[in-house]
Amino acid sequence: MHGGGMSQPAVTEFILKTLCSNQGSLDYNTVLEKVASRFGTSGADVNQVLYNTQHFAVVKGLGAAGTSMTPGSRVIAVTSVRMCKNYPKKDCEGCSKLHLCRRFVYDDCRAAKTKKICTNSHDILSVHNGAILSQNGLRNLDIKELRQLLLQNDPTLLPQVCAFYNKGNGPFGSCNYKQSCNKLHICLQYVLGACPLGSQCWRSHSFLESRSSLENCRLNIELICDLCSIYRNICEIRRREAAADKIKGLSLSRSISEPNTNVDSEEICLFFLRKHCSFKDRCKLVHFRLPYRWQVYEAGWKDLPDMEQIEKDYCNPQFSGRAGPPAINFMTMTNNLNKVRRLSTVSSVTEPQHYTITTEWLWYWQANTGEWIEYGKQEDSNAASLITSADLENLYLANSKEKAEFQIDRHYYTVDFEAMIQRNTLLGTCREVRRRPRFMSKQEMERQMYSNNKIKDEPAQSTAIPTHWEMSAQPTYGYKVKDHQADGTLQFMSHSLFCRRRTEFELVRVLESSEEYKQVQTLFQRTMKNSVIQKIERVQNLALWEVFQWQKEQMKKKNCGKAVDERQLFYGWDSSPISTVLKENFDWRTCGTHGEGYGKGSYLARDASYADNYFSSATAAMKTMFLARVLVGQFFKGKAQYRRPPSKDGSYTNLYDSCTDDGCNPSVFVIFEKHQIYPEYVIEYSNKVGFFQWIMGVMSGKSASAK
Repeated sequence: MHGGGMSQPAVTEFILKTLCSNQGSLDYNTVLEKVASRFGTSGADVNQVLYNTQHFAVVKGLGAAGTSMTPGSRVIAVTSVRMCKNYPKKDCEGCSKLHLCRRFVYDDCRAAKTKKICTNSHDILSVHNGAILSQNGLRNLDIKELRQLLLQNDPTLLPQVCAFYNKGNGPFGSCNYKQSCNKLHICLQYVLGACPLGSQCWRSHSFLESRSSLENCRLNIELICDLCSIYRNICEIRRREAAADKIKGLSLSRSISEPNTNVDSEEICLFFLRKHCSFKDRCKLVHFRLPYRWQVYEAGWKDLPDMEQIEKDYCNPQFSGRAGPPAINFMTMTNNLNKVRRLSTVSSVTEPQHYTITTEWLWYWQANTGEWIEYGKQEDSNAASLITSADLENLYLANSKEKAEFQIDRHYYTVDFEAMIQRNTLLGTCREVRRRPRFMSKQEMERQMYSNNKIKDEPAQSTAIPTHWEMSAQPTYGYKVKDHQADGTLQFMSHSLFCRRRTEFELVRVLESSEEYKQVQTLFQRTMKNSVIQKIERVQNLALWEVFQWQKEQMKKKNCGKAVDERQLFYGWDSSPISTVLKENFDWRTCGTHGEGYGKGSYLARDASYADNYFSSATAAMKTMFLARVLVGQFFKGKAQYRRPPSKDGSYTNLYDSCTDDGCNPSVFVIFEKHQIYPEYVIEYSNKVGFFQWIMGVMSGKSASAK
């Protein structure tokens, strides 16, 4: 830096101390003035320091999150340092968190106020605490400044503002817990300093009114008076993090050692690992030799050395970081002041069980002993009530900004995915949560690949493929569409967003003399007697069939081994071409819906006449309809707002399998998970009236041309 040759760490420590002594934040211009007065540095030098997101959050204007440093911006002090929840119960070895008396941090330790010796530590510069503060550039802070920094950053110290209280018009907003809610019932706009109603607002503008929610903290009255600025900083930090997640995406440099770094993706290509990615340099996923890749950002993303050992350390939930080399803080994903990232293969819960080299994410919670216990592995609980790592991973992937709610025995819990905290909703006690992958060495990866290739080279089992499929026509590469009347062939190749592997399909015309044709014809004409079937084609897509069978097994296990309710249902197709369904199955987000009265999903009908009603032209000469195998499982009457089936018992994991129009005598099913569907037949047909009009039109056209 310029100006007296002062180093960036010195300026960083000065700005942090200044912010923490001024209620945790200052406007950008004031920061510039104070730094210039102390060091004589330019604005550009200060900006370079403030871009360090490990210590500072910069928000634009009033309540608008961002990173641009303008005169209207505000600089907030941030840190990844947290209080240890196990102290003083257990002096955990190698702990990276502060061992301090919580009452001391809340400035309400009764022993200290009565001039007695507290049994818990008040020494912020003890051997343990001093090392942590030094490592994070906080050693020069006094207790008041450290208290400010911790209160606005550690999510376990203060209750959150209740978002439901700030919605709705009732006396408690839309909060169902009402007076028993353990979150703060206070106006969020007031906290942000921008409530347009002022004194006319019916929501609380006083932290003293919410003192019952703060009783566990035992804050003194002076600290309660400062809570508005603390909570404003908390809200701004979270808004800034949410905005950063949306705009994240730096211009990345290509690695010399690898031909493809794929700057737009952080997912490693499974096909490249298996040596058969046909897209090569055009692949949108990352090509790398391992199912994980550790990189540090130094004027571009660069690979870290000793990658397998880093991965092994990271997979251990006991470790919040490693001393190195290279030294990495796993909680902030930083190497000194540089950002670190981990690229990996797709999560295993999104793929069928037979997929190899996917990343199996495990979820842990910290017990009172300091031990990290994987979810679903508690020995003292009812196994049927346990939530597993796979359950949490599915909920996390669905929306990492929300919370998971579940019950274990008689206790109800929530897991805050952003704060990575588990909270007992009744007692209010918190436990830290960690998400770490299961370690896979290079040798284990190669063993899995060998086993997978060996299975592929063996003859296919007769049960894997339906016996009535025409195997001589089964394609081996790409997608083939074969009509026995025309010898044309179309070829496609794609990475499916879900399957992420090469899939093949073939359309095989079903002979009118066969029993198979007659069965489909009977089902169709039961409600479509005035229609004429032109042809029926069987869909042979082995990848979709395998996933469908895998889904059936999962539903069977979920249903305690009982058979799954499987039905043949119709779907009217009013789009072109049909290759979307043949390649990737039905997906209501891309194929559209046949109504939304019972939920937002794919609508399939018992009667072909229902599916026929959803054509834009009722008199179209030629129409297409699918007859699909559908795992309807256990169903429930749907509602328009459903985006997934409702819960059977109020939990987030024990859901129904589908929704219907009528719980007793259903004629329409809403399927939210596309792997519960296999598009088995394509039926081309015409209505007798429409077909006659079409023929007459063709004939009249020929007559006119003859004249």
